[in-house]
Amino acid sequence: MLMTQLKSPFLLSIITLFFSFGSASMAQEIPEILKSQNIDDSNYLPDFSFAGYHNGEVIIPKTVGKVVNAVDYGVIPNDGLDDSKALKKAIEEASKIEGKVTLQLPAGQLILSDILYLERSYFVLRGAGTGENGTEIYCPRPLLYADDPEVLKELREYLLKFDKRQREKENNVDLPFSQYAWAGGFIWTKVPGVRVKSYLQKYEQPYDVVAKVATGKRGEFSFKVSEVKHLNVGDILELQLFNKDGKNGEIIKDLYKNQDVEIGSHHWDFPDLPLVRQQVVVKNISNNRVTINTPLTMDIKSNYKAQLVVWKHLEEVGIEHLKVTFPKYPRVAHHVEPGFNAIYLTRVFNSWVNNVVIENADSGVLSEEIANVTIKDVTTKGENFAHYTVMMQGTYNVLAQGIKVYNKAVHPLSFNTFASKSVYLDCEVFVDPILDQHSGANHQNLFDGIKVHVSPNDDNSYPLFAGGGAGYWKPSHGAFSTFWNIEVNILDGLDSKNPVLLNGMNDGPFVRIVGISGNHQFEVAYEPKAHIEFVNVSIKSVPSLYRYQLKKRQKQ
Repeated sequence: MLMTQLKSPFLLSIITLFFSFGSASMAQEIPEILKSQNIDDSNYLPDFSFAGYHNGEVIIPKTVGKVVNAVDYGVIPNDGLDDSKALKKAIEEASKIEGKVTLQLPAGQLILSDILYLERSYFVLRGAGTGENGTEIYCPRPLLYADDPEVLKELREYLLKFDKRQREKENNVDLPFSQYAWAGGFIWTKVPGVRVKSYLQKYEQPYDVVAKVATGKRGEFSFKVSEVKHLNVGDILELQLFNKDGKNGEIIKDLYKNQDVEIGSHHWDFPDLPLVRQQVVVKNISNNRVTINTPLTMDIKSNYKAQLVVWKHLEEVGIEHLKVTFPKYPRVAHHVEPGFNAIYLTRVFNSWVNNVVIENADSGVLSEEIANVTIKDVTTKGENFAHYTVMMQGTYNVLAQGIKVYNKAVHPLSFNTFASKSVYLDCEVFVDPILDQHSGANHQNLFDGIKVHVSPNDDNSYPLFAGGGAGYWKPSHGAFSTFWNIEVNILDGLDSKNPVLLNGMNDGPFVRIVGISGNHQFEVAYEPKAHIEFVNVSIKSVPSLYRYQLKKRQKQ
């Protein structure tokens, strides 16, 4: 999607602080934004510590339930034959077992040419590891040659109705978008019969409303409700906030804090679709007040028509200890990818992907409508030019930890449409890094402890914070998106005495950039109303904001 970067000079706040590298006195200071006693929009910092499996409070389980061996259903590794039918049969039979179950794949190469749907809770798909004696799932042809998924019918109609095409005159490209550009995968979690995402009005169904929400305050865990029905402690529901007031809707002003940024039409063209959403657990009900497990991302006002609705999902689904590989193939153009997509997570809660290597994918891990998920130790590599590596779209409280990106990708690490309160932690991008925020009302997300390897442009700048996304979903992100302790390793041009300019967005309001350091001096440009500190200083006192906030919360 469209790339945006700042052109210097602009009417920007360019913050340049020259400190000696590794200054002990400065490095031990607590960042100012953590010292604030009186909180307002100028110094507000979201609590990101709820991201991950069981809100970061429980580690990913090592063993889960009854173990079923895929070889018992005809899955034979290393025989050069297609294993799709046997793998699907093994999943079908294992899914019939009551209680927790793990389907164990054998070591060796398995050949897959069809989609493996994981459609029940408490189910783990486990390989024998990612090394030489591990499990490799080899997909010789893309999803383009599989049967069209019924659940993507609405997306296909949408792409045709709005004539979604990739047009590049300079490359003689005028081709229709692929249904797999940002959706689908060979390993796919889904709830049977439930839409993946809303695209067309004719498919809309009434929400199963459990309660209307009257008022609530940002950062708090409770709110007032009315018109309550079938609301119980322990329910996992979706909290929805709407824009019913058109172009000048107050919720738009709240998302972007009244800043003079271009607002795309999707913010008001779909008044019956929630603009802000959280998947929450009901912890307590007392009269007309409901307490949930996570803090509200923004104030709830009467004209937001907020409500709690039934959210259909799976729980405790795991994909782990395996490698997914694709063949080398020529790239045609952006958005027309044929569907070499490894994993597609939809509608899962308290679930995980762990210890997975993905090679030559169009997209490694895609997501939609997921919450409280940990995506850990995923490595993407290969010679093909990818669209996404691990991408967060429609996520809430999702933690992507230890992601290693060795391949070239349009969007190496990306917060996409409707991502909120999600975190990239301890990740490293080795090729053309971009910390992408992809428009679409994404807000309050965190890049934490990310290391990037950069070759500056000829003008001694680099678009590290560049963002993609269509104009109808601009601006690039909402308020309070955060970058914490980013390490930038300059690969060439180290002999230059001038600082490298790291270009950010000119339409990203109230960003928090705390800690930019590396093997050179840097300047940072970002607008509007950016909070920027610890430039050219590594934060030794609080190296990880996520861990700092989690530890603080667990002590309370």
